[in-house]
Amino acid sequence: MKIPSIASRIKKGDSTGKPWVSQGHLVIIASFFAMVLTMGVYFTFGIFIKSINAELGWSRSTISGAFSVAWIVNGILSILAGAINDRFGPRLVITVSGLLSGTGYLLISRISSEWQLYLFFGLIVGAGSSIFIPLTSTIARWYLKNRSAMTGIAISGIGIGSFIMPPIANSLILHYTWRTAFSILGIALLVVVVIAAQFLKKEPTRKIGSTQLNNVETINNDQETRSKKKVFKEVITTSQFWLFFSMLVCLGFVFFAIQIHLPPYATDKGISPNSAANILAVMGGAGIIGRIVFGNLGDNMGNRKTFMLGFAFMSVAMYWLLTAENTWSLYIFAIVFGISYGNCVTQESPLVATIFGLKSHGLVFGLISTGFSLGSAIGPYVAGQIFDLTGSYDYAFMASAGIITLGLVLNILLPKQR
Repeated sequence: MKIPSIASRIKKGDSTGKPWVSQGHLVIIASFFAMVLTMGVYFTFGIFIKSINAELGWSRSTISGAFSVAWIVNGILSILAGAINDRFGPRLVITVSGLLSGTGYLLISRISSEWQLYLFFGLIVGAGSSIFIPLTSTIARWYLKNRSAMTGIAISGIGIGSFIMPPIANSLILHYTWRTAFSILGIALLVVVVIAAQFLKKEPTRKIGSTQLNNVETINNDQETRSKKKVFKEVITTSQFWLFFSMLVCLGFVFFAIQIHLPPYATDKGISPNSAANILAVMGGAGIIGRIVFGNLGDNMGNRKTFMLGFAFMSVAMYWLLTAENTWSLYIFAIVFGISYGNCVTQESPLVATIFGLKSHGLVFGLISTGFSLGSAIGPYVAGQIFDLTGSYDYAFMASAGIITLGLVLNILLPKQR
């Protein structure tokens, strides 16, 4: 007897003919796994700093500078990725991203010069990691009523990746070498992301003439598409755009200054490498809570107000970090900071859709997110330079506390209406 394949079962569904998994759900699942691997591995970079430093003798600012270059490349290409996604859909974009990222990590395992780190991680991995904009823009097209909640579910993959990948990377480094760790992670990313990309689809399909839609959300999306929206050239002249852009500069600066330098900061305080990796993992795991819980809150309370809460609690966490020097206090910081950041990134795409509409959502969101990439590029490098000059992260974390507070003020000033 011929046994039907899993793919055919999913397509044919149960005895009533209803698919077991809708195309919209497949988009969410595929986006989730793409983010687990791509961003999870990307965010382990801080775990490798001391190992690279020990073998090759490069300074922390030099090593973290490659991460900064990656975010500059990521920010620039996010605009292109968003535009290509608007035209051709996410399958092409995410497939290419998976190929680039996986290949980049394999090449990093062979580096011997600084320029190679900047080329392979800064350029190739930075380009391959530009998946956030096309995936969240795709989800915005698929869902209207539960847009924030579904976005939160999909990008909780970033939190899952940030939770499981640092301990995995640390274990691979301890049992093998940092070079082998990069190779294994690169192969895993290459396989999973390319496969996940094949399940993505740009938007729900409407059968012209039959009035039948394959997704209830399509009706609402069609209505919103027909409404008046600010097109690209008009968007960049608005105060909302530049306030939003500046908020994301602050968010990116602070988050990645912490993401990259928290592990070496913890080990400098006498905390074991395993515990330092676990603190980073807890921060990623807390982000899952922020993405899911506050995704629902954003749908009910409004994305702008929920975004504001994220900035407020991130500010509290940063001032707490200024006095945190032992394991338990760093765990508290990681939990509050992670939940708050998870909330913030969940609100970005829905808030862009609310303020600027869906017509050029990928392109507009990509341009606004260059602010996040700019901050993400500056933060780790500045923190590394401050450490190299002073031998301490105290001034770097003080500056970060002030910058995230500035982000909160900008959020308060953001106009409520389009």
